Amino acid sequence: MPTPRRQINPRLLQSEPMQRCVLHQCRGACCLHGVWIDSAEREALLANADLIAPHMPPALQDPAAWFDRREEPDEFSASGRVVHSNVLPDHAHYGGTACVFLREDYKCALQVAGQTAGLHPWHFKPFYCILHPLDLDEQGRITLDATEAMLGEEGSCLRPAAQSIPLLDTFEEELRYFLGDEEYERLTKNSA
Repeated sequence: MPTPRRQINPRLLQSEPMQRCVLHQCRGACCLHGVWIDSAEREALLANADLIAPHMPPALQDPAAWFDRREEPDEFSASGRVVHSNVLPDHAHYGGTACVFLREDYKCALQVAGQTAGLHPWHFKPFYCILHPLDLDEQGRITLDATEAMLGEEGSCLRPAAQSIPLLDTFEEELRYFLGDEEYERLTKNSA
């Protein structure tokens, strides 16, 4: 589900000594607590359950198992309301729990479903999944919170790097997706 175009916090124009995780090393640690999903995104997932369910374990193919009962207002989501994905015990996963959409191969069932359907890999992924480990500031701009704790955490999506790397480069894929190629190119040109 496409999201509205966003702006970035100036923090993302900085360079820092960090890099992204590698899936085969972190094994989807970011999926530990599940994700907040815009109500409209949830409806889109339910409407496409026939494309998503085959990529879920047999016991979780019923869409009734995909969401828990939590619902909250969210001023930055498209509909203004978010629901939460179900979080299940998973002793093989980092922290002992995992989002219902995390598969045994540590790939997201929603991403696999999008790719299999010939769509963008993030077509079915919720906004906050794609955004992570980035965040939104109080104005709704894409930013990165303080990273000291993240860099030392075993399950973090960020790892220390030997040298400073522009954050625009580190998060290029996400930023191109949210901002569009033209705006991303403008930002990288202006920050050089």
